[in-house]
Amino acid sequence: MTLSDLLLLVAMAVAAGLIGSVTVMRRMALASDAVSHVALPGVAIAIILRVNPVLGGLAALFLGSLLIWALEHKTRLPMEAVIGVVFSAALAIGSMLASGEELLAALFGGSHDSGRVELLLGLAASAIVITYVLHERSRLVIALVSPELASSTGINVSRVNLIFLLMFALTIALGLRFLGVLLMGSLIIIPAVTATFLAHNLRALQLTSVALAVASALAGSLMAPRLHVERGPLIIMVAASLFLVALGARSVTRAGARA
Repeated sequence: MTLSDLLLLVAMAVAAGLIGSVTVMRRMALASDAVSHVALPGVAIAIILRVNPVLGGLAALFLGSLLIWALEHKTRLPMEAVIGVVFSAALAIGSMLASGEELLAALFGGSHDSGRVELLLGLAASAIVITYVLHERSRLVIALVSPELASSTGINVSRVNLIFLLMFALTIALGLRFLGVLLMGSLIIIPAVTATFLAHNLRALQLTSVALAVASALAGSLMAPRLHVERGPLIIMVAASLFLVALGARSVTRAGARA
């Protein structure tokens, strides 16, 4: 793994940990994981046109996020339901457009090294996501706990939801080359869920989620060549293992407290 690849991987994991902490608080874990699949048609079209698949995935994710937001706003259906419809259609379209090894790379990620332009764009995008979550943390929490209170204090809840979806989409795009369409959502969700076992306030939740995401990404990437497996699935296996360890530790602690 080159230094550029390592820097981009860590930056992506930090962004994933932060956006994941907000996603779990909003109780959107399963629905948000499905959003990553919306990237598949864009990735497939980019492959056909011989352009960077990440750019195609990002375009599809942004368009999909706008569509999800608009449909939820117009129909008043639950966001989970709207995401389910958009996700299913996108997955079907993407599967028809891509095939063979290209489809596998789009679904599970690849292992090519990062170029200078890709590194700079990736770091800039990560900085945008990180800055957004840290700066807008209070607005996001207020909009989550009480939309009515948020509106009364001048917070545009609809705009907050839209920007959050766009930041979530940008985070997914950051990890497409590492984990692919199917697995990137898992790196956002699993560390954040694990962090809920270990943290007792929002700041601790975010820091723990980031630490777990970075640890999973680094461990999986470093072990993959030695185990002769793809790094994307291994990264998620490491994250899932940490979840099980944290779950077991919490169970032991609770059993000790009862005793």
